[in-house]
Amino acid sequence: MSSPREWASSSLPETGPALLERAVGYTRGSLRLVTSWAGTARTPCAGWDLLTLLRHLDDSVAALTDAAVVGYVDLRPVAGCPGRRPDARGVADLVRDRVSGLLAGWAHRPDPRAVSIEDRSLDSDLLAAAGALEIGVHGWDVAAACGQPRPLPEALARDLLTVLPALVDPSDRPARFAEPVDVPADADAGTRLLAALGRS
Repeated sequence: MSSPREWASSSLPETGPALLERAVGYTRGSLRLVTSWAGTARTPCAGWDLLTLLRHLDDSVAALTDAAVVGYVDLRPVAGCPGRRPDARGVADLVRDRVSGLLAGWAHRPDPRAVSIEDRSLDSDLLAAAGALEIGVHGWDVAAACGQPRPLPEALARDLLTVLPALVDPSDRPARFAEPVDVPADADAGTRLLAALGRS
């Protein structure tokens, strides 16, 4: 996940958990494309192969689930699940298993107001929106790495663009995101969202 910042001044097009559910639905489809032998495939994330990306996505889903269930996020990566295959297909299956718990956790979150991330308290709606951005865009990355591009749904991309300024600023570049890519002003929302995050 992106590192936490103060996001409380931003507004959302809908509740963060609803946006997260839509992003998860899209990314589940991308995870179905992963094969066991695809782990070394290049991804749009510089320096990451598909297996590395999937492990990062697994960590992100686990952290977002903790945020919903216990109201606290530990930024250290989670350990892998014993007994799971270490190949790309196995990790993709693990992520698909985890997202069911993620959505259940946000649907039944007892305190909708704030989540603690180390020494900070963050608006839970915006944290869920950050998760939607992370999961949705990495779902696009997974499909691209598998050689079967899947455009982001236009309505989802448009809503993620709405919250993007609250989640990414110049200090996030180039460490977490590449520099924006120029695209035509009339490009669709998915193209503009990906370009804003350094993808083309």
